[in-house]
Amino acid sequence: MTEKTKLYGLMAEFDNPQAIVDATNAAYKAGYRKMDAYSPFPIEELQEALHFHTRVQYIVLVAGIIGALLGYGLQYWTSAVDYPINIGGRPYNSWVSFIPITFELTILIGAFSGAIGMILLNGLPQPYHPVFNVPRFSMASSDRFFLCIESEDSKFDRRATAEFLKSLNAAEVTEVEP
Repeated sequence: MTEKTKLYGLMAEFDNPQAIVDATNAAYKAGYRKMDAYSPFPIEELQEALHFHTRVQYIVLVAGIIGALLGYGLQYWTSAVDYPINIGGRPYNSWVSFIPITFELTILIGAFSGAIGMILLNGLPQPYHPVFNVPRFSMASSDRFFLCIESEDSKFDRRATAEFLKSLNAAEVTEVEP
């Protein structure tokens, strides 16, 4: 087994939110890209420091457009092609009466795809994660902040990364076993 398969990564513990934001910025500037941060509450600067970008909004946009096309297309097909009925002298393709269903299918399909896309992109359900092997990680839900650099990172070296994390004034640096 190689070094990278024996270890999930290295985790550094910090005492306050500003320390973890500064450490994450320093790690990104040092070239680390496969890392994650954990805190007991949301920190907006931390998301920016991790350079975290999501694709959920694109999934919702595409699904919403598909929903609108499906809603309009279904109504057009049934009213103008499959079973045309002339009611009150209106044209078969009366787009004004198609607006409510088109809108509803846009919202419905967009919302469902957003929820499903978020679940899948987050890798859920995930009943086990290696960071829970670190004994002090239970404090991540109360008053501690953690930065984990994964061993899959191209710059990861067990000794060099541990020294780097210690140089960031981490309270403790722990190896995360898979």
